[in-house]
Amino acid sequence: MVSIKDDYLNDEDKFTSHDIEVPKYDFKKVKKETDKNPIWVHFGGGNLFRCFHAKIAQDLLNSGDLKSGIVVAETYDEQVIDDIYQPYNNKMLQVVMKSDDSYQKTLIASVGESIYYNHSNQDGWAKLKNIFENPSLQFVTMSITEKGYILTDMNGELTESAKKDITNDPDEASTNMAAIARLLLARFNAGKYPIAMVSTDNFSENGQRFEKEILTIANGWLDNNLVTKDFIDYLKDDSKVSFPWSMIDRITPNPSEKVSNILSEQGFDDVDILHTDKHTNIAPFGNTEETHYLVIEDNFPNGRPKLENADVIMTDRKTVNDADQMKVTACLNPLHTSLAIFGCLLGYTSIADEMNNSNLVKLIKGLGFDEDLPVVKDPKIIDPTKFINELINKRLPNKNIPDTPQRIASDTSQKIPIRYGVTIQHYLDDENRDVKDLKYIPFILAGWCRYILAVDDQGNSFTPSPDPLLDYVKEIMEPIELGTQDDELIHKTLKPLLSNKQIFAHDLYEIGLADKVEANFKELNNGKEAIAKALSNL
Repeated sequence: MVSIKDDYLNDEDKFTSHDIEVPKYDFKKVKKETDKNPIWVHFGGGNLFRCFHAKIAQDLLNSGDLKSGIVVAETYDEQVIDDIYQPYNNKMLQVVMKSDDSYQKTLIASVGESIYYNHSNQDGWAKLKNIFENPSLQFVTMSITEKGYILTDMNGELTESAKKDITNDPDEASTNMAAIARLLLARFNAGKYPIAMVSTDNFSENGQRFEKEILTIANGWLDNNLVTKDFIDYLKDDSKVSFPWSMIDRITPNPSEKVSNILSEQGFDDVDILHTDKHTNIAPFGNTEETHYLVIEDNFPNGRPKLENADVIMTDRKTVNDADQMKVTACLNPLHTSLAIFGCLLGYTSIADEMNNSNLVKLIKGLGFDEDLPVVKDPKIIDPTKFINELINKRLPNKNIPDTPQRIASDTSQKIPIRYGVTIQHYLDDENRDVKDLKYIPFILAGWCRYILAVDDQGNSFTPSPDPLLDYVKEIMEPIELGTQDDELIHKTLKPLLSNKQIFAHDLYEIGLADKVEANFKELNNGKEAIAKALSNL
């Protein structure tokens, strides 16, 4: 048996005999250098980071382009650090699941420090502050999902947590954005040192959103005389603090029991999957797909390692935005979310299995090729048509990717305005197009409304995936039950939902799309098996 805890430097054969690639550097030396001269901090210690960012860092350490490891700061779930990072000396096994049924295994040892960064953990709270006070720190990356940036409620008003954060001492911060702004304040006070704050979260214009929320906190502190205007000027000075935009793409499901069993059969010891009290699914290993893209705006005021040597595409903001719009709003994420919604409704537990349903494939092809692709701007660095063909023909059908519609359906209310609202806006902006000609997008939006009922196509109840607005939308949809066909009741019930610009990015009644959504919803809700029938008629 081989374990992550084994010494890969002095017993390399133990790993290579199990077809596990090992690092080419001394982890202990990297750890010492991380403590002395940190370069890279990452917020969010989940599976995407472990399978993607950490591998980028490993490639750079192997080539000598990076000298210190990543400092991982987990802001949400202490068990991720206490039970997964620390017991394994911050190492993990990356398993790339290829479409030819082969598995590529790599021991990852690029994390030099892991911290639970929360006010309740005073040691971590102080340690990360000290790291941000170090001039050597060059950049931050983020993978905390859309909801990690939230500071406002459904009405656009600051949440109670955000209000508390902007009126209290920064050292009492509770939201992610205030906790990170606290660190930037420490860096400012230590010497106004430059830094790049790179959101690699999977939504459009992520750097702009990150900057906006940090400034919301900082300006609140200024209004309450907790900081000086010099701090605001520091944050707004691109030569001091930059917020580069990025596009990220790598399907990374939760750790799979199937992969766990395969690893165990192959003699790998660390295969237990942890389901934490806060519902994080994580393991000493991570499983991910082979295809991956990371495009980052090259704006790093304190310098950076040669990220391009680890297949990161470094470019200008416009190109990043074009690539991101291509992927997030058109060629991948909208298709993925559509499969998630209808997969849950049709009882699927595998994205790959859904690709055997010709009607679901017809749905995502219609969405991608007929409605999204015509309004996509070619970013030049990635061909949109090739990208979407690879997705439909290779990536989504890959049975080795144990991804579920239930995972992808998480936080759908936060995804809809970007994944569908942006394409809708393109149709509104183009005088040669008519938003009322859209067919697949209103059908999918109606599908999500039908999903909120939490009843599948066979009339069985199911548990919707976590979503910060789940209680809100469930209450709106409460008057509707499976089989409801009353036009007036459907209209009255759906109106406050479909007119909500925070969810749909538009008032669907104002732009003339709500009638289609209501009609599609009525069809989808017409008793058992109505969804399958509607898909076949689409």
